[in-house]
Formats: sequence, C-alpha cells, structure tokens
Amino acid sequence: MAPPAGKRVKGVQIYRPFIYGTTARPFNDTDNPRPATVPSDHTHSWQVFVKGVDDTDIFYWLRRVQFKLHESIPNHLRTIDAETIMKENEGKPVAQRQKAFVVNETGWGEFEITIRLYYDSRSSEKPQTLYHHLRLHPYGRTEAEKEAMRNGGEVVAWVYEEQLFNEPFEDFYKVLTTGARDKNAGGKGGKGKGKNAAAAQQDSGASDVKERSAMIPLTNRPGQPFSRETEQLEIKRLKEAEDKVNQMVLEMSKSVKAKEAELAALKKEAAAAASGA
Repeated sequence: MAPPAGKRVKGVQIYRPFIYGTTARPFNDTDNPRPATVPSDHTHSWQVFVKGVDDTDIFYWLRRVQFKLHESIPNHLRTIDAETIMKENEGKPVAQRQKAFVVNETGWGEFEITIRLYYDSRSSEKPQTLYHHLRLHPYGRTEAEKEAMRNGGEVVAWVYEEQLFNEPFEDFYKVLTTGARDKNAGGKGGKGKGKNAAAAQQDSGASDVKERSAMIPLTNRPGQPFSRETEQLEIKRLKEAEDKVNQMVLEMSKSVKAKEAELAALKKEAAAAASGA
C-alpha cells in the first residue's frame, strides 16, 4: 500500500455507523421452499452482511469485506469488493441496487463467522476483524422474545457498530466530510432532478438520514431496528437496571449492618458470660 498523501488532521475523530450480522429463515413449503439444488439436510437459508444503517452508502470508506465461513462450506472464504458491486449497480433502479456486502448460503448448523474489513487505501487503516455467531434458531432473554422471533419467521442477529477514524489523513478526511446529501438524491449512480429525484425518493422510501454522514434514523421501523429511539430505550433500560442494582446494594448494606450489630451483641453477651464465670 502506497503511503497516503498529506498530513493527519490533528485532534479530529470521525465515525461512521454500520450494521453487521446474519438473517436466517427456515425452509418451508409456503414462503421459503428448499430449492432442488440444496441438500436435503439443509434446514435454513441465511445471509451474512455488512451494511450502512438504513441502507446508506458505506462503499466510499469500506472497500472490501472478507467472510470466513465454516470450512465444510464450499469456497468458505468469500471476498466482496465495493467496486464490483458499484459496477453491477450501474443503470439499475434505486430499489434494485445492492447496498451491502452480503453472502447468501444455506445450511443446518450454527458457527462463528469471521468478518474482515478493508478500508479505502487513502485511510491508511489496517484491516479490522469482527466475529459473529450465525444463529439459525430463535433466541432471546425471555421466552416471549424467542416466541416473537419464531412468529416473525426470521432469526435476526444484527449488531450496531461505529467505525472510528482517529486523526484521518487529509485526503481521506475530504472523502469522509464531503458529499453529504439526502438519501438517494443524486451522487454517483443516483443522479436525478425534479420528477426523477422525487420518484427515486418514493421508490426507496422516505428517510431522515443523509448519505455520507454519521446520522441514524430518529425512529424504528420494520427492517430498521437501530435509531435514536432505540438508543433512548436502551438508555432507559440501563438506567432501570442501574436503579435496581443500587436498590439491591442498599438492601444488602442494611442487611450486613444488621448482621454486624447482631454479631456485636452476641460477642458482648459471650464476654459478659465469660467474665461472670
């Protein structure tokens, strides 16, 4: 890799949110029949992916992703290039463009997937590795959560993450900080004005985030579980858990003090009995 041009932008940190994970669906005779070419012992179709929050563009900073699957799967090392995806997207309607690094597979067992991220060469960032457990069966903290996932027909195991670029080089800093725009409103592979732009926006669904930014949606909606709303609910859950722990600590402290007082009284009684004897 050639050394990046320019100097680092001191004192600056830029982050970009993204999602990685897996989605699995059991084969059935109604909406997910097993293809004839799939082995009869395969029970699920599944996919592993890395993508932007709300399907925003991440190809400008993440250029390649390698997925290491279980060694029993043919071609278990899969490398997906952003350049290839963008070429395949040329001329396609917005709704049909691929916006993620994704591998689709079938199988019957769960295993750990290694995901290796390769960044734009102008970043001079070393590749980073993530690990994700493929889930084929409903899971959750409660039986109700498991049942909800079972009824939904999909086993969703997604992780929200933020990529931090600390003091990026000048050229890469420009890449990260220029070109912000309304989602699907122009840009490479998505140009359009007037009716065309309005049609593209309608075709892709309204969004309150901008491309090439660190924004995430304000509220949740189907297929998009990460938002400011999610963040506030998680903060509330953590605060409730903290309050519960603090109450347990307070009760335990009172119990300990009571036991200490009881022990002191017993010692006093024993000492009195011993002196009387």
